[in-house]
Amino acid sequence: MTTIGRSPASHLEHVEAPGSPLPSTAARMLAVLRIATGFVFLWAFVDKAFGLGYATPGARAWINGGSPTKGFLSSVDVGPLQGFFHSIAGAAWADWAFMLGLLGIGVALILGIGLRITAAAATAMMAFMWAAEWPLAQHTSTADPSGSSNPVIDYHVVYAVAVIALALVNAGHTWGLGRWWAGLPFVREHRWLF
Repeated sequence: MTTIGRSPASHLEHVEAPGSPLPSTAARMLAVLRIATGFVFLWAFVDKAFGLGYATPGARAWINGGSPTKGFLSSVDVGPLQGFFHSIAGAAWADWAFMLGLLGIGVALILGIGLRITAAAATAMMAFMWAAEWPLAQHTSTADPSGSSNPVIDYHVVYAVAVIALALVNAGHTWGLGRWWAGLPFVREHRWLF
């Protein structure tokens, strides 16, 4: 790793990031974004696993035999992939993949490790969820309003873009374990694990 010198504004502390150095205030704000985004994913996992009564009531908790994917995917009523999502709703492999994805993405973002692979996983998950909600449609298959407020960019796209940006600027180096992670011999040999 290279050391980045001070810019003309020498009173600002800098951290290493691809491209140009980030002022410490920007690095800290990106760390806050990373941790907050990680908490969104981790909270979804915890609520679905234990049924804390927010999005998931206790009776439908995964730990109590509920399915994290059945309710949402079986109610998909819009888009060309409607049949596909209905067919996988409640499947054990879909439940495990979804829950492990939420847990892995949440923990990796909070810790600031493996952000490249986390960005790929989060983008894939958000793409599937975007396709399930299909914001392009104004009406459902029953001709009811779909509730879409924007036909292209919704929160799934914003989360994916945010996680990609966090990975690109090494946001795990500030208030995270990113530097330690990047220094591990196995990770240094397999840079896609950054």
